This record gives sequence, C-alpha cells and structure tokens, in this order.
Amino acid sequence: MLQSLHDKMGLRTSPTIFFGSILFAAVFIALTLAFPTTMSTTFSKGSGWIIANLGWFYILGVTVFLIYLVVTALSRFGRIRLSPHDEPPEHSFLTWFAMLFAAGIGTILMFWGVAEPVNHFANPPMADVEGSSVEAAREAMSFTLYHFGLHTWTIFALPSLAFAYFIYQRNLPPRVSSLFHPLLGDEGIHGPVGKAIDIIAIVGTLFGVAVSIALGTLQINAGLSAVLGIDQTTWSIIAILGVVTLLALGSVIAGLEKGIKVLSNANILAAVVLMLFVLVSGPTLHLLRGTIEGAGLYAQNLPYLAFWNDAFDDNPGWQDGWTIFYWAWTITWSPFVGIFIARISQGRTIREFVFGVLAAPVSFSIIWYGIFGFASFDIIRNGENGGELVEAVAGENGDAATALFEFLAHFPLTTFMSVFSIVIVAIFFVTSMDSASLVMDSMARGHDEDERVPVYQRAVWALLVGIIAAVLLTASPDAGITALSEFITIVGLPFFVMGYLMMWALNRAMREDAGELLPLATKQWRKVLPPEEVERRRDEGDEAWATTEVEYDPHYSTSDGQVIAAPETAAYERHDLIEPDEPHPADQVVGSSRLNGSTDGKDI
Repeated sequence: MLQSLHDKMGLRTSPTIFFGSILFAAVFIALTLAFPTTMSTTFSKGSGWIIANLGWFYILGVTVFLIYLVVTALSRFGRIRLSPHDEPPEHSFLTWFAMLFAAGIGTILMFWGVAEPVNHFANPPMADVEGSSVEAAREAMSFTLYHFGLHTWTIFALPSLAFAYFIYQRNLPPRVSSLFHPLLGDEGIHGPVGKAIDIIAIVGTLFGVAVSIALGTLQINAGLSAVLGIDQTTWSIIAILGVVTLLALGSVIAGLEKGIKVLSNANILAAVVLMLFVLVSGPTLHLLRGTIEGAGLYAQNLPYLAFWNDAFDDNPGWQDGWTIFYWAWTITWSPFVGIFIARISQGRTIREFVFGVLAAPVSFSIIWYGIFGFASFDIIRNGENGGELVEAVAGENGDAATALFEFLAHFPLTTFMSVFSIVIVAIFFVTSMDSASLVMDSMARGHDEDERVPVYQRAVWALLVGIIAAVLLTASPDAGITALSEFITIVGLPFFVMGYLMMWALNRAMREDAGELLPLATKQWRKVLPPEEVERRRDEGDEAWATTEVEYDPHYSTSDGQVIAAPETAAYERHDLIEPDEPHPADQVVGSSRLNGSTDGKDI
C-alpha cells in the first residue's frame, strides 16, 4: 500500500521511513490539538521523572562525548581524511564555518544573546550571590558560555564525525541507522530496527526545528511590535511563518550551492555587522575587556560546571529547567545538524574536523556573548532605565523574545537596527529550515544524489516544519509548546543512549579500518544504497553498480598515485603496495567481489 502511494506521488525515497515519520508527526499534532490537557499531563509526568532521576545522565553524557572527541582527534585516528579517495575539502574554511554556524546555533545566539545573560544576572543559577551584582555577572557569563560553548557543539560534533566517517569512509547511506552498522550489520540497518532509528531521528528533527522556528517567530513578532506596533495575533504569527516558509522553500529549490551557501555567507556577515555595531556604539573598551575576562571565566569554571548536578538542592533545582532541557532539545536535532555538517565537511581530516567544529563556532560564541552580555550588564548597572531591561526579560511578566529589541532601545539608530535584526533572525531561520529539509530528505531516501530526486519531495519537509510550528503557536500555544518541550525532553533520552553506542561503533570501525603504515592508510568500501533504491535503479536500466551490503573495495588510489591492494581475506590483516603500471591482483578476482571495477579504483 505504501509503495503504491509512493509511486503514484512520483517520490524517490523509502516509503516506510517517509510516511512513517509524517504519520508519527501528524498523530502527535492531532492528539495535542484534540486532548491538550491530557497530552500536557502525560508528557509533564514523563519529562518530570526523567529530569528527577536521569538528569545526571544528560549532564554526564555531553561531558563524556566532549572528552571522547578530543582524545580521538589527538590520537593516530586524527590523521584519517574523511573522503573516499583522499580528496581535498570542497569548501574553504570561511565558507565551511559560515554554513555550519548558520545551520547550527546562529538562531539561538540571536534569541538568547541578551536574554540568557540578563536572566542569569538577575537570578543567579546557584543562588549563592546577590542578583545584579558583579559576582552575579561573572556567574551569568560562566553559565551562558557553558550552555552555548563546547558542550553544545559537542552534541553536534559527535554525530557529525560519525556521519562523515560512515558516509565517506564506508560509503553507507546518510542515515542515523548507518552509524550503528558495526552493531546491527547489513540486514539490521536496512531492517525494522534501522528504519525505526531513522524515523525517530527524523521526528526528533521535525520537532526540534519546529521549536526553534516557533521561538524565532515570537522574536520576529516582538521586533515588529517594537518597530511597527504589530501585536502578537494568530494572523501575525501565520503571516510571519508563511513568509519564512516560502523563503525556505525557495532556498530548497535553489539547492545547496545557490541556496544555503549564499544565505549562510550573507547571514554570518550581517550578524558580524550587528555585533560590531554594539561594540562600537557601546562602551567599547569595557566590552573588549569583558569579553576577554568572560573567556577566562569560562575556562576557569568549565571543569566544575561540566559535572555540576545541583546535588545539594533537595528540590528540583534551577538546572532542570535550563541545562537539562538545553541538552535534550539540542540532541534531538543533532542528527540534522550532524548530517549537514558531515555533508559540507568532506575532505577534512578527523583532527581538523573536530577542532574546527568545536573551536571556530565556540570562539565566535565567546565573542558574541562577551559583547552582548557585558553590554547588557553595563545598561543595567550604569544606564538610564536599566531596570526596564531586567523587568522586560527576567521580570514576573518577562519575555525572552523581546530581549534583543529592548536591548537595542538603549543604542542609537534603534529602529533601523531593530529592522536589521529582524532580517537576520528571519534569514537564520530560513537557513535552518532549508538545511533541515535537505537533511531529512537525505535520511528518508538514503543517498545524497539530489539530481535523482524531485524538488517537491525535499520541499515537503520545509512545509511540514512550518505547519507544525504554526499549529503549535496558534491552535493551543500554551499546551502545545509545553507538550512539545516535554516531549523533546523524553525523546532526548534514547538519543543520549545512541550517543554512547555511536562512540563505540565509531571507535570499532576506525580500529577495523586503520592500517599501521604511515601515512595512515584506511580501507575503502563500495557505495552502499538502500535496497529500494538499488531495485529502483535496476528497473531504470542503470548499469552503475551498487550494493546493499558493506563490501570492501579491493584496491584504490592514494593521493600520491600509489595503488593499495588488500588481500581477499576476511581479516584484511595487511596492505600490499603495487606500482601503478603493474597488473593489479584484484583483476584476477572473479565472482561477486569484483564487479565493474578498474585498476585505479575510481570507477567502482
């Protein structure tokens, strides 16, 4: 039935994963709208139990992931190049940084750049210092950078590295199930277990991005209210989401090079202009000194905060509503960011990949929060009507969505810069929806060859994200967003479990593949496609060879022109070096292990 519907719609994907993900999302939305109180109560109890009993597991998990990444990058495995045949990186460092930043937490920086430091400044997390004091400012910066520094990017970097390795080194499909190939095997990743993993990953991405889009919509609406006096209404929310979704659809149709890449470069430049405006217009010397001091505070307090569990608070503590939710929320859409970063990172070594993904965005985050955070502190402590900023953001009726615009009211060119900020937020959300759509479609279909895929198939995901955000914000805003947030906290649990399995699988694969010779040589693997895609190509008369099982490519060319051959044994215990003009041993192989090959290994 699903296959018949799939074919009638002209799709080119996995029917089970595609329709299963959409059905799961539709059922959740329908139940939330039909029974908001029941759903809210159910997810509240579930998330409450997880936070109370397993919050420590979330805190420990991200720290363990960070340690694993650093150790792996510094080990001999750090020399492995994440590309099939030692190709150089596809994108320059600046373009690479702009794309991964815009698709990662660019939206979060715009939303929380002022709101987070002000909240912690007014209400210190550890409740051990007086609010709005110098000590509170130091604590606020430490926690803000903890939340949006190394730990957040670790949640993105671990699946990104695993995706890059299994996609480019082992030629497996760009799906979460592929990361568990050493555990599940060929049949497992294509079977019910693998499909269930992929459906959970896509659903988590849908809901995680929907929360971001919903928050961004509220921030854009707050900006329009400050500039044009447009109040938040059902129609204003629908209009904002409609415009953002249409722009995302246009970017999806344009593709990676003309869509996401162009928008990302423009957006990061615009964000830098906004940051420099605050730096120059504000107390410049104080902000520069504060940014440097903030980096020192972060480095000083990170070892303690990385393991802090609010253990001396007998009641549910501050951390439950902040750190644990952040980690659970972030990890649910880490598959989307992970595959996207892997896709734009082909050709980089593991060491370059890990330190690039961790160091570059974190450095920018330190500067961003240093400037916006210390500028906020200065307004509150020394500016006129500084208390209004605290009241608007962290007061009894405070709203984080208004924080940036309340902040800009204390600077020159308020109206212009507010409009400029609205545009930045909108483009950040367009790139997030665009890249999420691209990745969810890749996960559903199981391959990256976009030219074979109808454009409207990719557009479905951007449209669905926009619809979910609109329904949650307009039909039942309080129950909907609350239920979704609590749902994500619950979904985050299996993602953390998968994170530990991911480390084991990646380490197992690298140990299996890595040789002992220098430069470090790694085995090469034939391209793997989902079974339905292989059958589809055979029906189309495509002679290109493809497999549903991981099979070792018996020879391949290295970057220095040498041809490396491995004996046709199960253990693959050694590599033989063959001169390029000598007959290749693999040419003598007959049977299924030698199909459509060539002596340079590039036609396979």
